Amino acid sequence: MAANNINPFPITGYAGKSFFCDREDKLSTLREQVENKVNTTLISLRRLGKSALIHRFFDELNTENFYHCIYTDIYPTQNIKEFTENLSQAILQQIPEHKSFGKRFLDLLKGFHPIISYDPLTGEPEVSFGFTEAKMAERTLSGIFQFLENQDKQTVIAIDEFQQVANYSETNTEALLRSHIQNLRKVQFIFSGSNKHMMSEIFNSAKRPFFSSTRIMNLNTIPEEKYHAFIKSKFEEGGKKISDEAVHFILEWTRLHTYYTQAVCNNAYASPLKTIKPEDIKIICNNLLLSQQATYIQYRHLLSPVQWQLLIAIAKEGKVYQPQSKDFIQKYKIGTPSNSKRALDALLEKEMIYQEEDLHSSWYAVYDVFLSRWLELTF
Repeated sequence: MAANNINPFPITGYAGKSFFCDREDKLSTLREQVENKVNTTLISLRRLGKSALIHRFFDELNTENFYHCIYTDIYPTQNIKEFTENLSQAILQQIPEHKSFGKRFLDLLKGFHPIISYDPLTGEPEVSFGFTEAKMAERTLSGIFQFLENQDKQTVIAIDEFQQVANYSETNTEALLRSHIQNLRKVQFIFSGSNKHMMSEIFNSAKRPFFSSTRIMNLNTIPEEKYHAFIKSKFEEGGKKISDEAVHFILEWTRLHTYYTQAVCNNAYASPLKTIKPEDIKIICNNLLLSQQATYIQYRHLLSPVQWQLLIAIAKEGKVYQPQSKDFIQKYKIGTPSNSKRALDALLEKEMIYQEEDLHSSWYAVYDVFLSRWLELTF
């Protein structure tokens, strides 16, 4: 490995600017929108790098000392109380109490009688509120937003997996948040999410409070030539060589999906080989599939026979444009068009597959690239 013994292909979290590939156009757009006080909705498939993009953007903002940057993932939250706790915790973690801002924020929270404890391993604060009524949570949230609005610096808040608010026990969460956010002038938001259908419904439906209130940004795969050059350079920096053919195989096999590309490169870089060839990558890919095989076999028990057969069919095709067509149904013995439609809806609901579209057509693909490759090879 390189002298610093760090694998340059992290597969979880954000490891810093030097391990981040491209996205220059998205970073430029995010900056432009923050400077012009435009809120952003960032939508992408899971594990495509939206959270890393946000952290990379915050890296830039933090060096300038003009902004407070807050990132929070609300996927675990179930209601407005937990949302408020989650946001409070994120602010305390990212702007510690030994700083004047953090001390003032802690003083504000004390007025709402929180229970503040500290994780014994990380030392990070954990915030919980004793109130049981949603009204108290709303009042606390209003106080937090007003506090941020009154600071000298601009605040940028990134709320990851924002579609979760649509599942809250309170039915008015979107309206409540919108009513607070629309009056803020010194707080900008990045709402990011991986459920394209729900995020589009929240921000594009004229019936919803957030309709037309943000600029939509869709995150796609990194261009092949940029990713190819990045991979080659990282291997070379670590005193290793990887052939152009091997890199091309990786990017084709992982379909340029960030997480799966990183996983293959991580394993290749960690190997004792000094020169990586296509045949070495094929062995690594096969081993990655074998390591997940027990999990993938279990999926069969969670799906109906038609759903399982349709999942295999979509994996084998790579992309399916007409899943109810006679040729497709006959080729893979799906049954009837109505069977295919019900199975398709079920797989979309379970997020086993996803739907993508462009100006000309739409198609379906298996969400997990490794699962797709395993199905393709096994059946």
